[in-house]
Amino acid sequence: MSTDLKWFKSSYSGTNGGNCVEVATCPHAIHVRDSKDTTVPALTLSPDAWDTFIRHTAA
Repeated sequence: MSTDLKWFKSSYSGTNGGNCVEVATCPHAIHVRDSKDTTVPALTLSPDAWDTFIRHTAA
């Protein structure tokens, strides 16, 4: 995975710790990681898999 990824925190993540998710997007992949422990490898999804995930969690 590229170290040039631009990570952003989920809009649902608060400022006082807790469960935080960060996402970085590329043309052919979506990367998801735990913002509290960025040493753990990120989960990498295809854009189609990410779209399916978002559609099911936003309902």
